[in-house]
Amino acid sequence: MFDLPAIQKRLQDFGADGWLLYDFRGNNLPARRILDLESVPPGSRRFFYFIPASGEPRKLVHAIESKALDHLPGEKIIYRSWNGLEEGLRNLLSAGRRVAMEYAPEISNPYVSKVDGGTLEYVRKLGVEVASSGDLIQVFEAVWDDDQWRMHLEAEKVTTAAFDLAWRLIADRTRGGGEVRETEVQAAILDHFERQGLTTYSPPNVSVGTHSGDPHYEPSAGGDAAIRSGDFVLIDLWGKLKKPRSVYSDLTRVGYVGPSVPSRYEEVFKIVAASRDAAIDRVREAFQSGRPLHGFEVDDAARDVIRRAGYEERFIHRTGHNIGQEVHGNGANMDNLETHDERLVLPRTCFSIEPGVYFEEFGIRSEVNVFIDAENAVHVTGGLQRAVVPVLA
Repeated sequence: MFDLPAIQKRLQDFGADGWLLYDFRGNNLPARRILDLESVPPGSRRFFYFIPASGEPRKLVHAIESKALDHLPGEKIIYRSWNGLEEGLRNLLSAGRRVAMEYAPEISNPYVSKVDGGTLEYVRKLGVEVASSGDLIQVFEAVWDDDQWRMHLEAEKVTTAAFDLAWRLIADRTRGGGEVRETEVQAAILDHFERQGLTTYSPPNVSVGTHSGDPHYEPSAGGDAAIRSGDFVLIDLWGKLKKPRSVYSDLTRVGYVGPSVPSRYEEVFKIVAASRDAAIDRVREAFQSGRPLHGFEVDDAARDVIRRAGYEERFIHRTGHNIGQEVHGNGANMDNLETHDERLVLPRTCFSIEPGVYFEEFGIRSEVNVFIDAENAVHVTGGLQRAVVPVLA
């Protein structure tokens, strides 16, 4: 729901003169969501909507699609030609000196950078300093209310229970030299989700042996593998309630099919768990002390543990991602590898912490979710796995 007073207050908090929201054929989904356009088919012409830190917004729309922003407050400027577009932008930004846009410096953050280079060049040509809207987007895209926090906790009960179900199935089917396929375990988890009122955008990952060494392995019929006694198994699953505005729980745990876990697996797991816990500690320390925390700092804390253990090259992805109505949300990621995420970790946002170490023979990841409440208390959901689960056949 578009909330002009709330947006203008945040612009003042962030020290911006305004926010220039721009879209062309649906290329800027965050802007479309802010402007209540997500469910509206994208038009074929560019539009701009300028929200000043105080005062009335202004809109710039093409004559062919002159009603594109009629649901929003503010004066409307209609352009027809390219020079009319340039003139309209000059009028829109005449009072703006520091303006937020969906932009991040250089190649630092593609999750934020939605505005094309030419548009940025022209805005700067007008003497306007372009600031990243990354943290503004978070406030209106990634912040949870109390109902969403409760829905996350409900989903977490179901996702956590799915691991016990999966381990029992593997134990039952591998007893006496038997086997169960990755896709069969996957199907059992999906059936459990359906019975408990959860939905998911894609099936869970059930990865045995070498497959667990690929962080994005996806089992599929005809291309999956059998799980037998003596195998290492990684299960990564995510789900949310079948309710409007529900948010995800996203967790990963690992197990070994047998009564005694080999020392090699336990050795690597302890490193991964220590990395996970170091990241959580970094978050707790920052919010207890009241200092600002950036996404890249959480990644640094986790990565340093794995680096000191000698496995830096084996930790090949970011430490975590924002979680929202999509499992990969539009808030800060815990990342200083794939991107240098300078967005702030904000109260009432949730994110995963999921460091991993991957080899050709196997890979280990431990994933939990972290939510910061309105009082800056840090909540960890999903349970802290302390050792590789011995799956007793």
